[in-house]
Amino acid sequence: MKIWLDGGLQDIESARVSVFDHGLTVGDGIFETVKAVDGRPFALTRHLDRLTRSARGLGLPDPDLDEVRRACAAVLEANPMPLGRLRITYTGGHGPLGSDRGEHGPTLVVALGETARRPDSTAVVTVPWTRNERGALTGLKTTSYAENVVALARAHEHGATEALFANTVGQLCEGTGSNVFVVLDGEIHTPPLASGCLAGITRQLVIEWTGAKETDLPLDVLERAEEIFLTSTLRDVQAVHRVDARELTGTPGPVTAKAMRVFDERAGADLDP
Repeated sequence: MKIWLDGGLQDIESARVSVFDHGLTVGDGIFETVKAVDGRPFALTRHLDRLTRSARGLGLPDPDLDEVRRACAAVLEANPMPLGRLRITYTGGHGPLGSDRGEHGPTLVVALGETARRPDSTAVVTVPWTRNERGALTGLKTTSYAENVVALARAHEHGATEALFANTVGQLCEGTGSNVFVVLDGEIHTPPLASGCLAGITRQLVIEWTGAKETDLPLDVLERAEEIFLTSTLRDVQAVHRVDARELTGTPGPVTAKAMRVFDERAGADLDP
């Protein structure tokens, strides 16, 4: 396996990042996960646009998107696989042990791991912790993921693959690595970005391709929604058959099944929508 680091391909066994990298010491970094099918990335332009937005939100220099594209192409070519998780990580680089940044410039790492297509449906749990819709990192895809690690571990303890958060005012927000959609009276709804959720790439495509509405939703909407589904880069559109103790029969429901079909058709027709 080869990854991209410091401007070129390196063997994964010998590649090294400084132990003083700000991404390691204080979580000062951003990332993107891109689905790659047979060596071809999906929606790369949208992912790189969000990478730049996240960098600006964190106060990092704009990433060199030409280099990132070269890095992605090189890593995909060097590691052929049918379905891959292409990970772009961009950090504050070598720095002091405190929160101040150093002068060495950012670190760029691009790596690839093999993955498998997700099941058509999954179970989720709600967790007692909240997303802060007014935080400094709200809406940025940063490497500060520890609270997601804790919440996802809780989900796994309860036989689920995702944990869903409310925000500080009790509205449905998002999962640890996914956006959430509900079906009410046959219509698709998802929390707005003002809820504190990430502007997911798959989320936005589903909104564009299905006409889903952005709606403020209380967390207890999960107790009465006719259908629920998740979206993310590697899940695409995935139905939910259980939320906490509530079983949703007939999953995926008709609205979700149509959204899954539309997404597969549109994504298959255009790799960079």
